[in-house]
Amino acid sequence: MKKKKSALVLFSGGQDSTTCLFWALKNFSSVRTLCFTYGQRHSEEVKIAKALAEEVGVPFQMLDASIISQLSVNSLTADIKMDEEKPADSYPNTFVPGRNLLFLTFAAVVARSHGIFDIVTGVSEADYSGYPDCRHTFILSANAALNLAMDEQFTVHTPLMWLNKAEEWGMADDLGVFDFVRNKTLTCYNGIVADGCGNCPACKLRKHGLDTYLTYKSEKK
Repeated sequence: MKKKKSALVLFSGGQDSTTCLFWALKNFSSVRTLCFTYGQRHSEEVKIAKALAEEVGVPFQMLDASIISQLSVNSLTADIKMDEEKPADSYPNTFVPGRNLLFLTFAAVVARSHGIFDIVTGVSEADYSGYPDCRHTFILSANAALNLAMDEQFTVHTPLMWLNKAEEWGMADDLGVFDFVRNKTLTCYNGIVADGCGNCPACKLRKHGLDTYLTYKSEKK
């Protein structure tokens, strides 16, 4: 199958966006990455993203979106304790309201400036923390709004949308980058590379998926 021309990957250097980066490299002839600073808890995320993009050999751009941290109080942009589980009547306080909508808007403007109309993001409805801006319906709506706002035909790709974390590890394995994703990405909310701190919600979700996939793979042999 002939590859599409080019894509812009929203890239944080974590498991999800790194897996999406390699998916994009397989499906597009050229790929750029866009990373956001938005007042997140640690600067290591941006350093890791830049280093991984350089190692893979794709252009890396960092965009200051720190205004996001001024708009709401949440545990990713403020020094407050994280919810370990989703509250019954609300979203976990790791939810940053409007983040993905703003990210996609900024990404579309940047992409358009490079003549790119395919945008790749690592959101997932199948295995996530209950964030409303990870849902398929949101992506469809945002995609339509971007097209109307700029009178263009963007396509927002979500390769992980229907994959749980175990299936995502399988995708990385199928792409030949399982060890790369496992050992070099930063998913941990506390800024620890690879397996992370083991205690934050992101690490627990990542580890559960990894253990499930490794068990499946072992049983399949």
